[in-house]
Amino acid sequence: MSTPAIRSPLTRRKLLEVGSSAFAGLSLPGVLGRRAEAAAESPAPRRHKSVILVLLTGGAAHQDTFDLKPEAPDTVRSDFKPIDTRTPGVQICEHLPLLAARSDKLAIVRSMSHGDNSHLPATHTTLTGTQMPLRRASDLDNVLSRRDWPCYGAALDYVRPRRDGVPNGVTLPHRLIEGPLTWPGQHSGFLGAAHDPWEINHDPNKPDFRVDTLTLPDGLGLERVARRHALLQQLNEDRGRLAELAEAGEFNEQQEIALNLLTSGKVADAFRIERETAQRRDRYGRHMFGQSLLLARRLVEAGVPIVQANMGIVQSWDTHVDNFGRLKDKLLPPLDQGVSALLDDLSASGLLDETLVVLAGEFGRTPKIGTLPGQTIPGRDHWAHVYSTVFAGGGVRGGQVIGRSDKTAALPVTRSYRPEDLGATIYHALGIVPSTEITDPLSRPLPLNRGEVIEPLFSGARV
Repeated sequence: MSTPAIRSPLTRRKLLEVGSSAFAGLSLPGVLGRRAEAAAESPAPRRHKSVILVLLTGGAAHQDTFDLKPEAPDTVRSDFKPIDTRTPGVQICEHLPLLAARSDKLAIVRSMSHGDNSHLPATHTTLTGTQMPLRRASDLDNVLSRRDWPCYGAALDYVRPRRDGVPNGVTLPHRLIEGPLTWPGQHSGFLGAAHDPWEINHDPNKPDFRVDTLTLPDGLGLERVARRHALLQQLNEDRGRLAELAEAGEFNEQQEIALNLLTSGKVADAFRIERETAQRRDRYGRHMFGQSLLLARRLVEAGVPIVQANMGIVQSWDTHVDNFGRLKDKLLPPLDQGVSALLDDLSASGLLDETLVVLAGEFGRTPKIGTLPGQTIPGRDHWAHVYSTVFAGGGVRGGQVIGRSDKTAALPVTRSYRPEDLGATIYHALGIVPSTEITDPLSRPLPLNRGEVIEPLFSGARV
């Protein structure tokens, strides 16, 4: 039976050391991978807002989704028709009818812009709010670079760590990876692996999606775990030589995290997606997009501040070929269904006011429709000069469009906003001052983010 793979910040060496000497029969990988369903607890008061980042990996065509240009030339104009939304004067794609009916909750920024048409650096900037540092040639062969800037969940974990068994960041339903290369910006970068977000590498729509690894093994109760933890502390106190190791502090910290994760039932409950009614699951859609967003909602309810929901594998929205067919048949309908159900549920529970939902890709698509060499079905290439990003909840004033592109959706004609500003807005929603200082590997203080909050999102609204 398959189980969701959850990425631990511990190295293999640490896992083996702690598992063999400390818990005597219950290895630390098992501790980190398992959770006990604790007795019912009163929910803790929420101190800060949460963020669900819905990533349209590969870059969605803005002129075929949220910024249609029906008067543009044939070589530019979308095959799709614009439809009216609930907001007077605002139209979006005909294949997003559910979101059109909920436009009063949406703020569409149509003047996002930057200058990098390459997937890797553009993704890094979108997921971190900071441009990707220069990489050495050898870094390009690595699955991940510790020279990168930290993603939002990692930065939050660094600035505002927690030890209550709830992670600060979760990425689902899989990491963005192509061959040996993990897409940059998904990890904690130079902050170190201890701050990496959890990675759930399993499709929650599959029947075998289970949380078996989040429970204690038979015969091992919380009381026994507590006794073993007390023994662990004593053993560590007696092992004076351990203090001489450079990683001694982090070693003990990871053990504390393990115990807290083990004895907290909040996250374990969140992964029990099978407890949702069939009707509710159907509303989200019985597909990876919908069930991933349903799981994201459950994690936010459990107190996870940042959930990144990847809508597809790497470059799913990278529609160089068959742009219109892929959008119409495979991408837009499940996105429309899943995001609409997410907004409905967050609104009904009162969580939408404190949960910022962001629909973003790393860039948009070229104004001109073209055909790649050797291909016959037209598509659109990369275009970072202008594109759209959609916001809802978290204090955002819905029913508005911010910014405007030109007649062919090629350039912004009003103030443009950059991914750095997206990052500042996300940190703002989390209660973090974007300019908060962090320390790089050379012990230099650096501002966490250099962007500006997209203020029009919150105009006239309580933030």
